[in-house]
Amino acid sequence: MSPSPLRPATSGLLLRDLTARIAATSPVREAAPDRGDVLVTGITLDSRAVLPGDLYAALPGFNVHGACFAADAVAAGAVAVLTDAAGLDAMSATVPVLVADDPRSVVGAAAAEVYGHPSEQLTMIGITGTNGKTTTAYLVESALRAHGQRTGLIGTVETRIGDERMESVRTTPEATDLHALLGLMRDRALDACVMEVSSHALQLRRVDGVVYDVALFTNLSQDHLDFHDSMDDYFAAKASLFTPERSRAAVVCVDDAWGRRLAAQATVPTTTLATTLATTGEDVTDADWVAVEAAPTGQTEQTGQTTAGGHAPSGAFSLRERSTGRALSLVSHLPGHFNVANTALAALALLRIGLTPAEVESAMAVAPEVPGRMEVVSPGGPEAPRCVVDFAHTPDAVDAALAALRDSTAGRLIAVLGAGGDRDRGKRPAMGAAAARRADVVVVTDDNPRSEDPGEIRAAVIAGARDAVRDGAAGETEIIDGGARSSAIAEAIALAVVDTGEDRPVDTVVVLGKGHEKGQEIHGVKHPFDDRDAVRAALEALASSGVTS
Repeated sequence: MSPSPLRPATSGLLLRDLTARIAATSPVREAAPDRGDVLVTGITLDSRAVLPGDLYAALPGFNVHGACFAADAVAAGAVAVLTDAAGLDAMSATVPVLVADDPRSVVGAAAAEVYGHPSEQLTMIGITGTNGKTTTAYLVESALRAHGQRTGLIGTVETRIGDERMESVRTTPEATDLHALLGLMRDRALDACVMEVSSHALQLRRVDGVVYDVALFTNLSQDHLDFHDSMDDYFAAKASLFTPERSRAAVVCVDDAWGRRLAAQATVPTTTLATTLATTGEDVTDADWVAVEAAPTGQTEQTGQTTAGGHAPSGAFSLRERSTGRALSLVSHLPGHFNVANTALAALALLRIGLTPAEVESAMAVAPEVPGRMEVVSPGGPEAPRCVVDFAHTPDAVDAALAALRDSTAGRLIAVLGAGGDRDRGKRPAMGAAAARRADVVVVTDDNPRSEDPGEIRAAVIAGARDAVRDGAAGETEIIDGGARSSAIAEAIALAVVDTGEDRPVDTVVVLGKGHEKGQEIHGVKHPFDDRDAVRAALEALASSGVTS
């Protein structure tokens, strides 16, 4: 998504003033020709998105320097260029050029200046972690709307400016896009913006120029090790959000060792949350707040399923403050213990920005819509399995999602999953093992193979699943190579329908990995594909074929 067509109405700064303000904190020098009194009304990294009045940020890239496109940017109306010494040497300057040793490090500050520091006029909530960012963002945003606030949302699934929705290109936009979006939110009199903040964004400085009123941490587990050198490097990127340069306060879930480490080193006022008491019964932390789940009872309204023992989690839990004993009565509208943690984090964020406990309870009683996160797809009929689509694409997320569904599945749990190509290869066997430990049947399929051989990716996932079975960690789990994604989904649903007899409880089929995504990338081409549509098509095909239990 390009910010240029979304340029805020109230933006603009004379280049000489912009240069002076940037130079106050970062070394920036001017190269000829003389800048004069040029008015900068926008900023972009993309020469194809330049509009008249823009500052074009020509950054060094992985394959080519952005300065190679400076002439195109100027022809489109760029009034100045920001680059480094190498970029200056690579271009013929016909407009003023600002030169910085590390131009990426000043882009965020420059964008904030040009667009008038819009984040300072919004309540900013940022959420980071490996799993749960999207769900927690939707929980916070939904509750704020229920409380009567006008909200913006920036994340993996979409970008919202009030009621206007746009598909997101990446979890966290580039700094130029981000400040333009925040400027639009300010211009349209929004009250708050809820954002997912990725480790890539933090390391690549995409959120520079924003100080979040509250930053949330969900958890950390293996992911993105194709980008980060190690788990410590991955953690360090996340941890940079919890410093005065990026946030004013924090809420950190300390259920894992990474959360406890973060809480110990965060340099902003930090509220800690634990939910481990609900699962272990042991006092393993001195967290400020503890989420204690209610005893399972009855039947879940969301799924209509019961466990083998005849009970299912109600989703109700109490969030208690250790120091005062006060408690909030909340409901997790999505299944799984991890969604109790997400809900509790959202509630504590609302408390932190000034809502009263009663207001938090009321606002969070409204069920959110979270695309592709434990999303139940309409069943094909009374004899069809329960079908769920979820974005889980790390070993821990796969384990947590399947554990949640196991608790509310009376019959068999059938999982469909794959792993992405050109990404962290080390997690593929671990994802297969996690699925085999929890599911009765694992159908391995393609995710986004990208440039890799899909069969080789599936083989790595299958190897991990079979190792888990062979080692005795996965019981008698059946492992199937399902091939292409649409056929694998159809096979999984057919297994559930055909093999379910009259005296058997209903099975659950869960399709993992892509969630909300509406495309599948194969050899550089993004083909239209939506797991939810594939599930519906498979259910309809079975219904029309007359196959029954």
